[in-house]
Amino acid sequence: MPSRPPRQLDLPVPNTWGGKRAGAGRKPRPGRRCVPHFPRPSHRAAHPVHVTLRARGGLPPLRDRALLARMKDAIRAGSRSPTVGESFRVVHFSIQNDHVHLIVEAHDADHLSRGVQGLAIRLARGINSVLGVRGKVWGDRFHARDLRTPREVRNALVYVLMNAKKHVRNAPEVDPFSSAPWFDGFLGARVMEQSAPAPVVRARTWLAGEGWRRRGRIAPRESPGSI
Repeated sequence: MPSRPPRQLDLPVPNTWGGKRAGAGRKPRPGRRCVPHFPRPSHRAAHPVHVTLRARGGLPPLRDRALLARMKDAIRAGSRSPTVGESFRVVHFSIQNDHVHLIVEAHDADHLSRGVQGLAIRLARGINSVLGVRGKVWGDRFHARDLRTPREVRNALVYVLMNAKKHVRNAPEVDPFSSAPWFDGFLGARVMEQSAPAPVVRARTWLAGEGWRRRGRIAPRESPGSI
């Protein structure tokens, strides 16, 4: 009688793939933390949005007169893009050496995303054209925060229009690398720039147009706080 083959035991197979593991995933870059890749929250048309674009490392300072002219053209075109029409508008901006602050209005979250992405592309093309280089300009996805109250909008206006005071020694009260020369909300009489058309458009939301003024006009001596 032939002998029976030995019975094979069902041994558990160790799971060597998947799941969270310590140290797994892309390693963070040194310096400022990246914007997390979480789904962006919903956006209401009534809320202005504070947007920040950060340049990649290795670029020359963005606060350059030649760059300023091209960046103004890009900002102006960003509010008139045929892909978003009047559903996306840039109402304020400031340019620092390695980042750009914007206050924008958008009909919904989709127009906000498409509008900022289109503007970022226009800015990058203008910057690369002036510098005579090619490649990536922005080092991270844009950061956006809805402004829901008059106080939040006023704080954001001070932060954006006066941002040079954080980064530039002896920065002027009215920063030429921003939309401040066209801003009509300063305390006291201010001479607005008339030599060129404004690169930004007038705010249409109540909060960005009138609501923030309930908290008082902005004195040119004010400096940005942390928002």
